[in-house]
Amino acid sequence: MEPIGQLIKDELTAQERSVAWFARKLCLDRSNVYRLFQKNSIDTSLLMRISLVLNKDFFSLLSDQVRMRRDLQQ
Repeated sequence: MEPIGQLIKDELTAQERSVAWFARKLCLDRSNVYRLFQKNSIDTSLLMRISLVLNKDFFSLLSDQVRMRRDLQQ
């Protein structure tokens, strides 16, 4: 699975939203948004805010990945 930061960046691009717009919605500096795109993991409260801003359930993506990995181990 791609790192969560990359998934967020991909969704932002798919929605044709700018980094500046995203930063304003999250009350972050643009530089922090660019750092976010590089992360492999992020705080759940921030992920909740991002999910709401982008109207995309990133938790379900992570949950699907957990299920797939669990199924592979069985």
